[in-house]
Amino acid sequence: MTMAMVLATSISGDEDLAGAWPPKIGFEQAQQRVKALTRRYVTVEHLCDRLTDLPHQFQNPQPRRWNPVNWADISPDQVSGIALDTFFAILLGTINTEAPIRGYTQASRQYLEYFHPQMAEFVGGTVDAAGQVVTPGLWEREEKRHAPILTLLYHRLSGERPIPEPHRARSYTPSGNPRADLYRHGLHRIATEYGAACLYLWMMAYTTGPLQTALGELLIDEINHMTKFWGFGRWAYPDTGLGMIAGTLTHAMVKKWRQPQLQGSLIHTLRRMTAELAWERWSLSHRLTLLYAFDQVMRVLWRWERSLTPAYLTELFGPTPTHA
Repeated sequence: MTMAMVLATSISGDEDLAGAWPPKIGFEQAQQRVKALTRRYVTVEHLCDRLTDLPHQFQNPQPRRWNPVNWADISPDQVSGIALDTFFAILLGTINTEAPIRGYTQASRQYLEYFHPQMAEFVGGTVDAAGQVVTPGLWEREEKRHAPILTLLYHRLSGERPIPEPHRARSYTPSGNPRADLYRHGLHRIATEYGAACLYLWMMAYTTGPLQTALGELLIDEINHMTKFWGFGRWAYPDTGLGMIAGTLTHAMVKKWRQPQLQGSLIHTLRRMTAELAWERWSLSHRLTLLYAFDQVMRVLWRWERSLTPAYLTELFGPTPTHA
């Protein structure tokens, strides 16, 4: 049995993947469930396993097989502690965000291809002379499952077909400094995967049964991809410290400090995401619980980060390219 299968195995009786399923989920119950899900899905051992997997995927890319989900038994009574119309709005926002996966992968491929062709292919596949995708990358093949699954969940819960309005993925926008461009883009990519992982974990805290199991498969994918991008970035930028990260984030977040042609700011991304996810409908309890999920996951990531020594990363990926 693979680690993903162990993580996603349902629990019988009155328990689910987050523990006991209470009659109604309040603030304390939601936090307890977030904590239990973090312990189940986000561990240092699992993150190490996912990063170790990356060089193998360079050589023989194989999409992760999803565990079985009883799609026919998904029903609205598997949501608790959050109004259904708000939950539907969140699902629609995630569909809009997940849908333009081809745009995401091709921008990332272009930032990566000069520095590391294997990682560029893992993310964006292969393209012809005209830039058209010939073979999609493994990241795209795994991520492109998400929007159809979220659409199915929306339909099963609401009885209606969603009307998505996918946003346009930010295109490749070089500034003339390829190293800085890749670093900035990598931070955006990690932040996006981290945010998606925390959101799905948060949604799992308010759900149970097959609905929760389906969201768990999305969560496993996001953790897998976040880990691979984070670990690869630490290898590609071995001298990265908190000061460099803070400086880059500041440069990316404050528009007046950016050159007009640079990538969009993280503040803009945050504002777009809160609008997509109907943040104005969330109660204070929901917002605080999501922040708690961010905190719980980040605590594990920082512990794992300390294991990413230069010797370990060199063993995984080889010497850092001099031009990276």
